[in-house]
Amino acid sequence: MALNSGGPSPWGNPRPGGPWGTPPPGPPGGGRGPGGPGPDLDDLIRRAQDWVRANLWMPKGGGSGRIAAILGLLVIGIWAASGIYRVQPDEEGVVLRFGAYNRNAAPGLNYHLPWPVETALTPRVTTENLIFIGFRSGDPSAPRTVSGRDVLEESLMLTGDENIIDIDFVVRWRVRDAAEFLFNTRNPEVTIKSAAESMMREVIGRTPIQPALTEARGQIETQVAQGTQAIMDQYKAGVAITQVQLQKVDPPAAVIEAFRDVQRAAADKERQRNEAEAYRNDIIPRARGEAERMMQEAQGFRDSQEARAKGEATRFVSVLGAYRQAQDITMRRLYLETMEDILRRNPKVIVDDRLQGLVPFLNLSEQPPRAGNRPAAPAPSALPTTPRAAQQGGTR
Repeated sequence: MALNSGGPSPWGNPRPGGPWGTPPPGPPGGGRGPGGPGPDLDDLIRRAQDWVRANLWMPKGGGSGRIAAILGLLVIGIWAASGIYRVQPDEEGVVLRFGAYNRNAAPGLNYHLPWPVETALTPRVTTENLIFIGFRSGDPSAPRTVSGRDVLEESLMLTGDENIIDIDFVVRWRVRDAAEFLFNTRNPEVTIKSAAESMMREVIGRTPIQPALTEARGQIETQVAQGTQAIMDQYKAGVAITQVQLQKVDPPAAVIEAFRDVQRAAADKERQRNEAEAYRNDIIPRARGEAERMMQEAQGFRDSQEARAKGEATRFVSVLGAYRQAQDITMRRLYLETMEDILRRNPKVIVDDRLQGLVPFLNLSEQPPRAGNRPAAPAPSALPTTPRAAQQGGTR
């Protein structure tokens, strides 16, 4: 349809000079003079219409085919350019050809044949996803929040010793193979949740309640993560289980106070056992050391007594041999040694042999012998009356 080119307008016949009447005269060219009106809008519109009609709508010399070709090429170019797409650094591109998997695409600018031949999907493969089991929380960075809602049908489980335990945990996973993730499972998140919950119930069913509440938490997390990964590998789901994290492991709320009392008693038992172990580790080495010392002292005394007895026997044998060889000399030597020993332990009184008629002498300075001590030799009742006797009794 041709554009309006000066004919009757749909709003009636225009007044001379345009629909707004004849403008007042102004400067040439339609410019704004001092105090004059603006440019003629009707004239500008008319000129634009003439240009469009002359170049696009009513070409001369058979130019309609050339315009159609240009428009066709433009449409084809736009269609071909629609195959350019970008894969973000945390994504992996998956190209489908007529709806079937064809290839993967690396991060960056990529190209595929335009729709409907090929299409591209870009799932996130580096983002760590969270699945809450046993509770629901609105804060992904803090799985266990105050506003979290407990889901008892997921958290209550039966332990190996037939007790009930309340467990809340979080499964962290990411996409490992984008093609398997997109085409092998219809709802990967639901599949991971079901597999993790089933594996947790299996592991808890083999574990008594006391280790599950205390020292077996790390072992439970490892076993559940490995078991869930094995299940997902069997399904070829293309996901990797990065971590299973226990958030709450408690007895049911109805009996939690009784379990806490049991835990406190177990803690007191452990403390008292540690104290007993410490006392035993202190007293037993000390007693063993004392026993070893007494044994060493007894061994030393026995060795000394044996050595002394052997020495006395050897001395007696040597004296006996000397006596058999020279009896007189040996008897005199034994007599002199005996007298030397006796006189060394007893007081001695030396009397001049010229003195006559000595009176008895009582030594009052001697102390009475103590019980258990060897008694001293008795003092002489009287001094010798002859010089010979005095010499024999007083001196050697």
